[in-house]
Amino acid sequence: MEYRIEHDSMGEVQVPADRYWAAQTQRSHENFPIGVGIETMPREITHAFGILKKAASIANHALRPEKMTDEKLEAIGRACDEVISGALNDHFPLVVWQTGSGTQSNMNANEVIANRGNEIAGKKLLHPNDDINMSQSSNDTFPTAMHIAAVSAIEDQVFPAIDTLVGTFRRLEEENEGIVKSGRTHLQDATPITFSQEISGWRSSLERDRQLLELSLPPLKELALGGTAVGTGLNAPKGFDEKVAEAVSGLTGKTFKTAPNKFHALTSKDEIVFAHGALKALAADLMKIANDVRWLASGPRDGLGEIFIPENEPGSSIMPGKVNPTQCEALTMVAVQVMGNDTAVGMAASQGNFELNVFMPVCIYNFLQSARLLAQAMLSFNNNCAVGIKANREKMEHNLHNSLMLVTALNPYIGYENAAKTAKKAFKENISLKQACVELGFLTSERFDEVFHPEQMV
Repeated sequence: MEYRIEHDSMGEVQVPADRYWAAQTQRSHENFPIGVGIETMPREITHAFGILKKAASIANHALRPEKMTDEKLEAIGRACDEVISGALNDHFPLVVWQTGSGTQSNMNANEVIANRGNEIAGKKLLHPNDDINMSQSSNDTFPTAMHIAAVSAIEDQVFPAIDTLVGTFRRLEEENEGIVKSGRTHLQDATPITFSQEISGWRSSLERDRQLLELSLPPLKELALGGTAVGTGLNAPKGFDEKVAEAVSGLTGKTFKTAPNKFHALTSKDEIVFAHGALKALAADLMKIANDVRWLASGPRDGLGEIFIPENEPGSSIMPGKVNPTQCEALTMVAVQVMGNDTAVGMAASQGNFELNVFMPVCIYNFLQSARLLAQAMLSFNNNCAVGIKANREKMEHNLHNSLMLVTALNPYIGYENAAKTAKKAFKENISLKQACVELGFLTSERFDEVFHPEQMV
């Protein structure tokens, strides 16, 4: 491999000749061999840095045209566009497990954009610190990248996946309207419910989770940029914070604004914690939905067997013909991961000491993993399971009429205690509710038929 010599304030460093990064990135690459090639800084953060560095150059050009010239603005903009597109991903090698402020990832962006910008300009035009990092600090750029990435993940990945699954459940509600089945509470027989009502609970849970995520977005759309090192805005021109937020909004098509208190924005990660709490709520509901589906599909002969789900692959290496609810299992494992991530996000956010949080990379790594996994798992569950759910009407009807909790319909006519005696007698002697009720003398056969209508109990 060929190398070139780069330098920083600590001296000279050898850097691979075919890479745009420079000395500080190389030092980090060598000093933190932790999870290399596996736990790389999320590409959503790389993308967000491209956006914020371009936005910063636009704001600086408006406020400091003598320093951020037209020529520099053009070169930076073109280099940032390549970062945003992902074309330069190979030039961002740093791992999550680095400095807790994300300083080295900020410098990685500064160095790559400067060197690529110089290549575009055909001369030594840009300096990583003086030009690309103008009016900024790692301490306000990394939290800004976190918020840009988090908002994009929720709006561009999670929301479309929720909407897709909600649409499938809405269709299933319409297709299964009027099918009455046994309800269940505590995993025990309960009073009847329609299958469409059961599905509506799944749909409504996802719609509420979407609403909760929407509530988390306004705080996430406040940006720390402009606070520089400790929140005072040292070395940033007046109005830079507002102009850079406007520029980020223009580049993303999302409405960002500057954080009103930069001291809070640098040290507190409460917005990320709140938003991830909504992701955890979504995970909890998805766990419930996936468990419902696999319980209802259990069998095929010795389980509930009230629904059919798609058979996607063999389920056993030893039991021929076995098929398992694998999409449900994948979705529930993702839910477990998200719940674990929530602990990491909360712990990381608690580590704001004085003017800066120094657990930011691990905080956003877990957040973005949760959003990405949830979005992908919902789409997989939808496309490979939910769209193919079909009611086993015969089994639903059998289970409904075999349920002892239909006795609840008799409460107004024979009272709670007599109804309980009827249910217990029917269960103990393995006879019907009607036979038990008549033998106990609570109702005649004719009167029982008049008042006992399970289909009307929903």
